[in-house]
Parts: sequence; structure tokens; C-alpha cells
Amino acid sequence: MLGHFTVDSYVGVLPVLYPLLIGRFHLDLATVGLVTLAYSGFASISQPLFGILADRHGTRFTGVALAWTALSFASIGFAPNFAVLVAIAAASGLGSGAFHPLGALTVRESLLDRDRGRNLAMSVYVTGGTAGVAVGPLIGVLLFGLLGVHGTALLVLPGVLAGGFLLLQMGRFAPRAAAPKSSSSAVGLSHATPLLPLVAVVAVMASRSWTTITLQAFTPTWYHQLGYQPWFYGPLATTLVLASCVGSVGCGSLADRFGRRAVIIATLVLSVPAVWLYVAFPGPQGFFTAILIGLSAASTAPLTLILAQELMGARAGFASGLVMGLGFVTGAIGVPVTGLVANHFGLQMALGLQVAVVALTIPIALLLPSEGSLRRLREERVVPPAAALAAGR
Repeated sequence: MLGHFTVDSYVGVLPVLYPLLIGRFHLDLATVGLVTLAYSGFASISQPLFGILADRHGTRFTGVALAWTALSFASIGFAPNFAVLVAIAAASGLGSGAFHPLGALTVRESLLDRDRGRNLAMSVYVTGGTAGVAVGPLIGVLLFGLLGVHGTALLVLPGVLAGGFLLLQMGRFAPRAAAPKSSSSAVGLSHATPLLPLVAVVAVMASRSWTTITLQAFTPTWYHQLGYQPWFYGPLATTLVLASCVGSVGCGSLADRFGRRAVIIATLVLSVPAVWLYVAFPGPQGFFTAILIGLSAASTAPLTLILAQELMGARAGFASGLVMGLGFVTGAIGVPVTGLVANHFGLQMALGLQVAVVALTIPIALLLPSEGSLRRLREERVVPPAAALAAGR
């Protein structure tokens, strides 16, 4: 949880840099959105690959990924031009892309022997990252207010320290032994991954990421344009994310009781009015509507992650990278797309399009697997010892 908090705090810092980067490099909203696209895009597309490596080689180098993220992100403030800035953001995103599937796989392995509370436990882990995103804007406002864009240099400290700690701890972590080849082959033959439910999981994750990343990325710039000061929109950006910490834990607990599919659909329905109110009525009341968004729109990422892991069975590391990677890259692409719309119609109109994005996701969520179908899938993947031996011959 410490590592997840630290690595995701850099995501929270990035939007606070936008006003400084716009002034320094003379950027428009669509162009500055490319910085988030570079960071989140490289983090996203690399996650399935790192997930495969984690399935094969374990997770003991998680701390290295965190330290790399910190070292590269700290140099963003010293980029001499926009091209170098984008390249540094991409390099930092690569470290984040390595960390996330490694961390998620570690959590899953620690929960395999638990029948109850798995949704809540994964939600608590994911909440660590969400809390990092929430605290990031406050860190950014403090550092950049005192030191300007060069304040990124101090951001190397938490990542390197936490990365070193994780490297020492994970070196003592004993991963579960891999299943014998014949047995795993038999399990793979017994039931393929259900494609349609998996596509639905990724689509829901992508939609939620697009909405939450876009709102988080442009809230500081939007309120800056409206004439508000950093002391106002910094805490607002933090509130938007911090509320999702409470929402994630709450949704995890509810999912253990009512099922993941039901909770995801319910939060999607509640997200439609929450996003509309946030965009339609900016100002001090934005703190209240930001809480509503955090409790609904941004709270179900742990549930989609567990759904993907259960659908893909033994390839849980790849599943973690797939659902987070494809989901987050959609959110990353959505930032410059929203910026392009904002250049022509204004930020308020561009952000308002997220109401339609959320509404269109509701019918897709109906295709998510139920708890009963997942239970049957697990039972079908259990191969009797005799069958496993026969398959291995």
C-alpha cells in the first residue's frame, strides 16, 4: 500500500503542473494534454507485458519500478523543451506501468486462501494509490508555489526511499510455486477465458478511467481559467480523488455482500447526475459534487480488477496489466481529446461530454459476469488429478 500510494502521487502532481507548463512552453489545452497521454499511455501499454513477466518471474523487483518512476518524474521540471518534456513523462510512465501489475499480483497471491473479504482487501490496496493521487495536488501546490517548476526535484525523495524499502521487503517475499506444466495445461484446456465478459470488464474500466482522469486532469486548469487561486483548486482536486478512497473501500465491502456486478451498475447510474452537477455548477459547491463523483464514478476500479483476474485464472498478472493498461490508456487518450474539444467550445462544454460517456457505459455493464457465473467458471477450471496426468502425457 505504501508503494501504491507513492507511485500514484506522481499522477496527482501532474495536473497541478499544467498551468506552469502552459506558460513556460506556450501550450494550448490539447497540447498540454499530450504530457498526460505520454505518461499514462506508456504506463498503460506496458502493463500487459510487465504482467506477463510477473506471472513468469515473480514480483521481487517492484521497488525498482517505483524508484525509476521517481527519478524520471523529478527531472520533468528541468526539461529544456516540450519534446524532451514528453519523453521524460513517457519514461516515468514506464516505471508506473511496471509497478501496477506487480503490486496487484502480489496482493492477489496474498488473498488466494481467503473466501470472504477479497473485494474489500483489494479495495484497500487500490485505495492506497487513490490516496496518493489525492495528496499529489497538495504536494504540487506546496512545492511549485515555493520553488516553481523546479520543485519537481524534491519529488525524487519519496519514490527512491519507498522503492528501496520495497526492494528489501520483496526480496524476502516467497512467491507461490508455479503449477506443474501438465497441470496448468490441463486447466487451460478445461475452460477458455470468456471473451465477451472480459471485453465488458475492460470497456467499463476504460470508460471510468476516461471520466475520472479527464476531470482530475482539467479541474485545476478549469478553475484557474475561472479566476480561482491554487489554494482553492488544489484542495478541490484533492477532494475529487480523496472521496474515491472512501468510495473504493465502501464499494469493496458492498461487493462482498451484494456482488461486484450489482455494485458497478449502481455506481454507474449514480455517476450520471454526479458528473452533471459537478460540471454545470462550478464554485464552492464543487466540493460537494466532487465528493459525489468520488463515491460513485471513481470507486469501482478494484472490482473490475478482480473480475479480470478471476476471468483469466492463472494468468492473473497479465489480467492485471490488461485491464489497468487498456483502461488507463483510454483515459490518457481522453485528456488531449477533451482538450481539443475545449479549444473550440470551452472546458465546461468539453467536460460535460463525460455525462454521455458514463450513461453509455451502463448497458455495457450489464454484460459483466455475475458471481454465479464466476463460481461456475472456477469449478470448471478444476481438473481432477487423473485428468491432469492424462493431459500431461
